[in-house]
Amino acid sequence: MSKPDYQATNLPLWDFLTILASEGVDFLLSGEEDKVTLSSFDYEKTTICLFFSANWCRPCQSFTPKLVQLYNMLRTMGKELEIVFISLDHDEDGFNAHFETMPWLTVPFDVNLHKKLRERFHVVRIPFLVPLNLDGQSVEEDLIGLIEDFGEDAFPFTKKRREELKAIDDSKRQGGKIDQLLARPGRDYVVASDGGKVLVSKLIGKTVGLYFGAHWCPPCRAFTAQLVEAYNQLLSSRGDCFEVVLVSSDRDQKEFDVNISGMPWLALPFEDRTRQDLCRIFNIKAIPALVLIGPDGKPISTNGKNIITLYGAKAFPFTQSSIEEIEESLRKEGDSLPTQIQDIKHQHVLKLDMAKSYVCNYCERQGKFWAFSCDACDYDLHPTCVEEAS
Repeated sequence: MSKPDYQATNLPLWDFLTILASEGVDFLLSGEEDKVTLSSFDYEKTTICLFFSANWCRPCQSFTPKLVQLYNMLRTMGKELEIVFISLDHDEDGFNAHFETMPWLTVPFDVNLHKKLRERFHVVRIPFLVPLNLDGQSVEEDLIGLIEDFGEDAFPFTKKRREELKAIDDSKRQGGKIDQLLARPGRDYVVASDGGKVLVSKLIGKTVGLYFGAHWCPPCRAFTAQLVEAYNQLLSSRGDCFEVVLVSSDRDQKEFDVNISGMPWLALPFEDRTRQDLCRIFNIKAIPALVLIGPDGKPISTNGKNIITLYGAKAFPFTQSSIEEIEESLRKEGDSLPTQIQDIKHQHVLKLDMAKSYVCNYCERQGKFWAFSCDACDYDLHPTCVEEAS
């Protein structure tokens, strides 16, 4: 069988082989220091990726174990994958220390060779992983993000596969099936704070809040208290029509256990990759965040945190119409109140104001929405606590 004409198709593989040849390199090294000739590869069937990394680089130290796990898993599954390490270490000792952690191949340590490869593949940061697929369908950007998002599902790292994965995400987000969002092969349950398992099928037909949070995050702990209050109010007044599922960003199992122990709702298992999948599917960039899913399994809002913070349980079922009804009711309440008053308990004129949350200086209870506030000092009065001067 004749060899493919790499140069005619202007593929990155041709450039890689040409640069190696220019430095007199016709082999790669394995972890056992065996030489692997370049001619021994089946370039038409094997997905080959160049991995630019360095022992001194902390992000590289963090990503390399993930890539090792991915590589071993795909190879075990019989996938035709090979990775070639391109070291950007400053010396051979750093190169050797880093390569010891890798099960794949490497080009021999040569600063000039590595510089040429770095320039050819436009490496501006590491770690950097680039595929050399012969079919011309490789994704154009660095694969690091794709792998961190999709893991082994990203293979064979082609544009077609990337589009397929995005379509699957879109289907899960808009498909109206809560079990597709929360369950996965081998796991059809979520967990409770006592360690019990609840079938995901039990959530079908309920309004579900996907709570993205972590115990280490102070804003999350503050929002958790607000969500617990709304959750318990709804449980008391409406039964079990509303459920919350924690999608944890905790750093380890112990921290997760502490986090869920203070919550009355359910959670995805800490070790389950679905946590990362949901962050990607709903484009969660910061925590705390609350995504509200309706009884039909379709998203109501990705801004549930703001809804709960503003309106609490009163906003249920959290639809646009229910929010509009609350806001209309508040407008009517405001229209019925005077714009300013002189209360006998305070020396300054108090003006009508809208506040997300405040503590009444007279009754010392939490208040929301309308308040009579002082422009001259930090004083707030609940409308029901007003005693106007005669």
